[in-house]
Parts: sequence; structure tokens; C-alpha cells
Amino acid sequence: MDSWWLDELAHAGAEHLDPAYVAGYERKAGYDPADDVAVLVAHGVDERSVVVDLGAGIGVFTAAIAPHCGHVIAVDVSPAMRTAIGARVERDGLGNVSVVEAGFLSYAHEGPPADAVFTRNALHQLPDFWKALALARVAGILRPGGLLRLHDLVYDFEPQEADRRIEEWMRGAVGDPADGYTANELATHLRTEFSTFSWLFEPMLERTGFTILERRYARGAYGAYTCRR
Repeated sequence: MDSWWLDELAHAGAEHLDPAYVAGYERKAGYDPADDVAVLVAHGVDERSVVVDLGAGIGVFTAAIAPHCGHVIAVDVSPAMRTAIGARVERDGLGNVSVVEAGFLSYAHEGPPADAVFTRNALHQLPDFWKALALARVAGILRPGGLLRLHDLVYDFEPQEADRRIEEWMRGAVGDPADGYTANELATHLRTEFSTFSWLFEPMLERTGFTILERRYARGAYGAYTCRR
């Protein structure tokens, strides 16, 4: 890579590199992949499809989509996350899953173009310049007509509303960090990570080659997108 290229491991969030944190991540995240699997299957993912899970975390989505497609490539920069994915793959006997050490900016896709790319709550680790480069690289991974299913923390309000909307978001925080994200953790995210506004992020998707088929926002801070290349 060029000397100016971002070090994704340094931007992964120290907690995501911590095996103890990763061990409790499934309970903390509380993520059910059923809706995302249903969306991709409804848009044509089938037993022949190649799916890339970028920022795969502990592999919850990877394991859920694997029975519905031909090959899943689970990509993550964190050694602790990849260890968790590997353990899940072995436990569940998922013979069609590959685990790759890489990130949005370093993953080098091999073989036929992907039919779908999935990513959840990982892109916000990158500043906007790098988000755009990452999305352009995702478009390059996909075949023409391929799908991007993306979740992230995206602020769906105007800057003048920030005080009120962030306060509302904070009221949904939990008290026990094992059960979800506390107000202190949300505040740390705001200060140190790179979530952006919907009115910046949607044009970024379009500029990098995607047509937004569906978008949904929840609590002013969470965006879900289904896009076609």
C-alpha cells in the first residue's frame, strides 16, 4: 500500500481487538440477522451466490447467510474477531465459509465478482474521505447488478437539531454494558468515531456507483440500506 494509506487496524477500535470484549459481543450487540438474510434472498441471493461479509465481527451474519449461498467470505481486521468467526465456523460445520484478514481498504477479492456484500456497524470507523474510497472498493468487488446491504450509525437530522436528537438517542442507552451500549459508550462513539449525516452518506453511496433501493432510519442514528450496483 502507499505510505498515505490508512491503517485500518489502528482504526478498528481497541475494544474490538480485546478477546474479553469480543467474548461478550453477541449478547451486547443483540443482533438478529434474519431480516438481512431475508432481504438478500428476496433480491436473488441463492445457492450459487458469493457473499462478502465486510467487518464480519464474530460471524453472526456469516453463519446465518451460509446455508443460503454458495460461498461466504468473512472479512475482519481484528485477530480476536477472526478467532471467534473461526470457532463459529468449526462449531456449525460451515464448509462454504472462508475467513480473511483484511478491511474495507485492504480486502483483495479473488475469484468471480461477489453477488452481494454485507456490512454492519463497521464503516463508521473510517473518516468520510476513507468511507468514500471504501464504498468505491465495495462497488469494485460486486458484479454489475450486485447488492450491498449496509447498516451503520448514520445521523438522520440537521446540525441545528444535534443537541436535542443526541439527547434523545442517549435516553435509549442501557445501564449494564453487557446488555448493550451505555451512555458513556455512545458519547465515546460521538467523540472518537466517524458516523456521518444521512444527507452526506446517501450521495456518497450514489457517487460511488450504487442505486439506493431501500433506506430506513431508526432513532435518528441508525441507517439501513439496500443498494444495487
